Amino acid sequence: MTDHRTRFLELALRAQALRFGEFTLKSGRVSPYFFNAGRFDSGTALATLAGCYADALEASGVGFDLLFGPAYKGIPLATALACEYARRGRDLPLAFNRKEAKAHGEGGTLIGAPLDGRRVLVVDDVITAGTAIREALGTIRAAGGTPAGIVIALDRQEIAGDGATTSAAQAVTAEAGIPVVAVATLDDLLAFADRSAALSDERSRLQAYRAQYGVHGTR
Repeated sequence: MTDHRTRFLELALRAQALRFGEFTLKSGRVSPYFFNAGRFDSGTALATLAGCYADALEASGVGFDLLFGPAYKGIPLATALACEYARRGRDLPLAFNRKEAKAHGEGGTLIGAPLDGRRVLVVDDVITAGTAIREALGTIRAAGGTPAGIVIALDRQEIAGDGATTSAAQAVTAEAGIPVVAVATLDDLLAFADRSAALSDERSRLQAYRAQYGVHGTR
């Protein structure tokens, strides 16, 4: 497991963004773990998280010219990532959207740098059903940008719904023809649990959940 994955999982546990127990998801599934990026709620946590995102992107080799944060959680994530890249010497333009169009002032749904003619990277926390990401991709194309990729914090690597054979991330990749880069995956979490005495009791529950809902081809 690369260092950015370990750092991310350690951070997620410290911030209680990653918790274990019994959680009923929107899908109705009862999951032994839950991830909430809203718990990265301090400057230090967001800065550390942005470093993990940037390292994951550098390892992926995805090329992009602009960062786009879908409302709402994507906005602080993309902003923090822009600051991290500036710290590393790359000054990237940043844009994000409103949930509802503004009828006064500058109007519209987009805020920040223009997307026209740029390769746009979508920055978000997770892909659940893929609906919000598909809307973001449509917004980018309508504004003249070219979606270049998507980066998320955690890929749960589970089938998108009853009868599905792919995860939401895999479905978006197939439909849009762009890569989805995850800072960490469920496979990484299991490997991390292998090395952590504190998480030894959680591993069997994670394995059982993956056996029931995991996408084909994961460990």
